[in-house]
Amino acid sequence: MTESQATPSGRDEVALREVTGDSVRTICGLSVRDEQTKFVAPNAVSIAQAYFSEHAWFRAVYADETPVGFVMLADQPEPPEYYLWRFMIDARYQGMGYGQRALALLIEHVRTRPGATELLTSVVQAEGGPQGFYEKNGFELTGEYEDGEAVMRLRL
Repeated sequence: MTESQATPSGRDEVALREVTGDSVRTICGLSVRDEQTKFVAPNAVSIAQAYFSEHAWFRAVYADETPVGFVMLADQPEPPEYYLWRFMIDARYQGMGYGQRALALLIEHVRTRPGATELLTSVVQAEGGPQGFYEKNGFELTGEYEDGEAVMRLRL
């Protein structure tokens, strides 16, 4: 079975779906704009890392039947820590609202997890980086840094 390649309109239903054997090549083929590659690892790297992490939870972002992005969460219920590890929307589908809707779905998921009181992420603080996107969605800088990236927190 192959993935649908219908052109999303921005009004499509957004969903987070498991990456399967049928979809993995398509998901690995999604990429951000060239100038954004310094902010997020390729999906193939993320999926490989997920298979070697006991706490990784990852999904493809779909607009109706079209894969448009990828999200990966470090999901650690004991002690409770939830960290948005990777998040990307393919360059062709940016600016259509899919990122915001996918992030809202991820936040809904985290709220169902044991002991979840916050969602953390980190960003490279540079022009064109994702910090503004996260701030618009309620994240705040913590003043902490991890591996040279600024840590951000969303209180749930």
